[in-house]
Amino acid sequence: MATENISSASLPVRTTKQSIIHPLAPISANEIEGAVAIIKFQWPTDTDLHFKAITLQEPAKAEAVPYIEAEFHGADLPHIDRRVFCTYYLRQTDKFHEAVVNLTTQALEYNVRLGPNQHAPLDGQEILEFEKIAIEDPKVQEELKELQLPEGSSDGVDDDRRMLQAFLYMRDPANAGEADSNHYALPLSISPVICTDTKEVIRIDHLPTGKDSTVTGPRLWQQRPANEYIPELQELRTGLKPLNVVQPEGASFSITEQGTSNVVEWQKWQFRVGFNQREGMVIYDCRYDGRNLFYRMALSDMNIPYADPRQPFLRKSAFDLGDAGAGIMANDLKLGCDCLGSIHYLSATLADDKGNPLDMPNVVCIHEQDGGIGWKHTNFRTGRAAVVRNRELVVQSIITVANYEYIMAFMFNQAGEVGYEVRATGILSTQPIDDGVEVPWGTVVHPGVLATHHQHIFSLRVDPMIDGYENRLVYDEALPMPRSDFNPHGTGYYTQETVVETSGGYDLDFDKNRTFKIQNSAVKNPINGKPVAYKIHAPAFQKMLADTESFNYKRAEFADKNIYAVKYRDDELYAGGKYTNQSRGGSGVRSWAARKDSIVDEDLVLFLQFGINHIPRIEDFPIMPCEIIKISMKPVNFFERNPAIDVPPSTQAFNKSVQLSEQHRQGTVEGDVNGSGDVCCTTTSSKL
Repeated sequence: MATENISSASLPVRTTKQSIIHPLAPISANEIEGAVAIIKFQWPTDTDLHFKAITLQEPAKAEAVPYIEAEFHGADLPHIDRRVFCTYYLRQTDKFHEAVVNLTTQALEYNVRLGPNQHAPLDGQEILEFEKIAIEDPKVQEELKELQLPEGSSDGVDDDRRMLQAFLYMRDPANAGEADSNHYALPLSISPVICTDTKEVIRIDHLPTGKDSTVTGPRLWQQRPANEYIPELQELRTGLKPLNVVQPEGASFSITEQGTSNVVEWQKWQFRVGFNQREGMVIYDCRYDGRNLFYRMALSDMNIPYADPRQPFLRKSAFDLGDAGAGIMANDLKLGCDCLGSIHYLSATLADDKGNPLDMPNVVCIHEQDGGIGWKHTNFRTGRAAVVRNRELVVQSIITVANYEYIMAFMFNQAGEVGYEVRATGILSTQPIDDGVEVPWGTVVHPGVLATHHQHIFSLRVDPMIDGYENRLVYDEALPMPRSDFNPHGTGYYTQETVVETSGGYDLDFDKNRTFKIQNSAVKNPINGKPVAYKIHAPAFQKMLADTESFNYKRAEFADKNIYAVKYRDDELYAGGKYTNQSRGGSGVRSWAARKDSIVDEDLVLFLQFGINHIPRIEDFPIMPCEIIKISMKPVNFFERNPAIDVPPSTQAFNKSVQLSEQHRQGTVEGDVNGSGDVCCTTTSSKL
């Protein structure tokens, strides 16, 4: 990296209010403007900067921990400088820069031009611009003419330059006037490649559409049936009656703004919600009943490698966070659509490509939901049943990355458990295929349309503080006892605990019920003397299928192990590395784990992997029903008994359920359900 000359003389002065800004609070519009002004000041006034990320530079953990502990215990707060992290290009060049601005001192702490194969993600403005470039390029227009398309139907490994491969589709000619017509049902057989700094189409790839890599030239357009997803173009089913989620007394959680960020309190839980351009939601300083649990949790990365080995599809391996961003792609959530019940929305401020503040309304929704029965027992001698419902607090965000949606949620329950759930939906990424052709790496989901097999591999970064900041990783295995006089019939089994001593990647073994736990060996449970811990419930998934010498494997450094465990270092947040776009690997969690640091009773960080191998079904098209995957962390010897034992019992007087009568089934409602059917729904929106 080459360091630019930095002069602090006569930098523009902007006042900051350090005393009221929490060091983990997302940056504000004023802070964005202040950081941009300081960066622009070092360049000639006519320099056009293209900003890619302007976000909080989180303080070193050694600074932040004393602050949050002093805050929790009501002590004097130490001073922490407020910093902003920025990346930007000199517009229409490949000169990509990284900078940190100290807003407290009004200084540019560093500003470097990054080296080769470090490229920024795409932003929304670029996506629209490059679509237009691809469609309007004369060479592309000539290729489109050869396809003999109907009028008005088009939509818009060894390479070191920042480039974009564009796949082209067309709207159904019968619905060409409908902007939301499903163009993924009509993929075209040409694919322009655009150089992002010169903004030129540098080549046009012809896509193979048969059983092998043979390219036969332009694939002439053929009339195909439509396959639409919008409700206006469906014959909608009838007979679905309202199902209202009603909380007549409002929600049971509270949200207070402290230091310009939001603190959530609910059922003994307390945590701070952050939001940034890349990760989207971040959970900070998470505690249960005043006890430390997690310093920081956020989705670190996701990788989607595709199975088609032919050119140009072999390069199709997206990092939807590193190549786009869960924050900047977040949806504006809607009442009654994305979230039900009594909802509290959080909004955010990010930045656009010119460095201007960008309002992001309603990017997080917080609500309670019923999670089924939490626990129950019936005394068969007396017939008395004791039962409680499992209520959950959901902190949810939804992102759209081109064709795909991800519904992502942190979920907290009354038994001290925290989960992270992803629901994958949206539209399959499609490509053309000849009629009558089948291939083993994809599924034909519509006439002339192939949906290629692909993996979704997620990495959740968990920075624990289980009753303190020095933790260890251990795993239990259930093993059969050998036959002996003590075990004459071979029925006995036992558990054995193993301490993970060095940083590395580790796998589950379901045949041994291998269960990983985050432990604090210095704090013992008063009942059984065992160390307090939280165990990790991670689902089985098929790890990266590309071989170890492939670019896919080298780039997705997290995709080959269930768990990566490393010793904490500042600024090591992203499992695939800081810059994933056209990356080469070597700067992510596999590389950090290779240091083989001691991680026993240290400041431990875990990267937890989960995912699906999506073998498309025809039922996944034209839009995919949600595929649900979830990872959980549950207390082990952390409490002295079931922490949900004090949850009030589930009763009819509280829940006000109704029994369907014959009249209900016929559509006539008898009686007054829940106060004349009045719905009390409290909705508020606040800045993160």
